[in-house]
Amino acid sequence: MRATVIHALGDIRSETRPDPVVQEPTDAVVRVLATCVCGSDLWPYRGENPVDEPHGIGHEHVGVVEAVGAAVTDVRVGDVVVAPFTFSCGRCVHCLAGVHTSCLVGGVFGGETGCQAELVRVPQAGGTLVRVDGFSAAAPPPDDLLRDLLACSDVMGTGWHAARAAGVREGSTVVVVGDGAVGLCGVLAAVQQGAARVVAMSRHADRQALARRFGATDVVAERGEAGEQAVLELTDGVGADAVLECVGTEQSMRTAFAVARPGSTVGFVGVPHGGRPPLSRMFRQNIGLAGGIAPVRAYLPTLLPLVLAGSIHPGAVLDAELPLAEAAEAYRRMDARESVKVLLRP
Repeated sequence: MRATVIHALGDIRSETRPDPVVQEPTDAVVRVLATCVCGSDLWPYRGENPVDEPHGIGHEHVGVVEAVGAAVTDVRVGDVVVAPFTFSCGRCVHCLAGVHTSCLVGGVFGGETGCQAELVRVPQAGGTLVRVDGFSAAAPPPDDLLRDLLACSDVMGTGWHAARAAGVREGSTVVVVGDGAVGLCGVLAAVQQGAARVVAMSRHADRQALARRFGATDVVAERGEAGEQAVLELTDGVGADAVLECVGTEQSMRTAFAVARPGSTVGFVGVPHGGRPPLSRMFRQNIGLAGGIAPVRAYLPTLLPLVLAGSIHPGAVLDAELPLAEAAEAYRRMDARESVKVLLRP
C-alpha cells in the first residue's frame, strides 16, 4: 500500500509499505476513503517535536471495513466507519467515564497505525470505530458528507471539547483564540451549544469568512495586547463568559486568560508548546482551566447525527484536496498557511 512517512524535519515522503493485517482478535483493517493533515502533524514537520526515526503519520480517517478480528462484533466487513484519532476499548473505567483518550489499553493513531495511508490497522476496533448507517463499500457517502464525517474524526470533536470544557451555555459570550481548523470548529461548536455571541480571533480574511459562516458574530484581527484590548472593548470591559484556547502557545494562553471574565473558564485543546497558565490571575479572578486532549469517541454519537441531518458542515475546514501521493505538498501548504486543512484521497 501507499503510506505517508515522516523522516525528519520538513521531510515527508509517500512510500510503499506492507499492507496491514489483523494481528489481534480486537483488530480491524480499514480501507481509507479519505484522510487529512492535522495541525498537530505540523509540530514534528516543523521540528518542534523530535523525529527519532522514520514512521507513519496521520490520525484521521473515514473508510470501509475490510477485515475484522474474531472478537469484533460492533462493525462488519463493508461498513463505512469514522475513527476518532485515538483508539479505545469502550469498556474500561476511563472509557465508561467518557475519557476514551485515557483508555487502559488504548493509544493514538500514528507510526505503525498511521492514517495517511491506503489501509489502516485499527486496534480495539469494537470500541473505536463508529458505523455510518446507510452507506457501504458499494454506496459510499457523497463527497460533501464525506468531508463532514472526516472533520468529526478530530477537529470537530476537539472544537466541541473546547466548548464543553469552557462551559459554553445558552446566551453566553464566547471568544475563540485560534483560527486553524480546531478554532473554526470551536466557533461552530459554541454556536451549537447555545452561545449568543462568538468572537473569532483571526487575522486571515479567508478564515474570518469561514468563522462568520460558522456563526461568529464578531472578528478580531489583532494579536497580542492589541487583540486583547479589542476583545475587552467589544465586551464593554467585562471579557468573555467562556474562552476556547485552540492553539497551544504561550501567547495564545496569555491572550485566553486576558480576555476571560472573572468566574469564567478557559477550555484549552491546543497541544501545549511553551508557557504555563497565569496562576496568579486565575486565583485572583476565579478563572478556571479545563480541557486537554479531546475524547472524540465520546462526542461522535452527538456529532454524527448533526452531520447526517445537515445541521452542521464542519467539512468546510477542508479547503484543499490532493492525492495521497502528494502528501508532502499538503504539508507544505498547511505550513505556509495557504490552506486551513488538506484532504488526502487515496
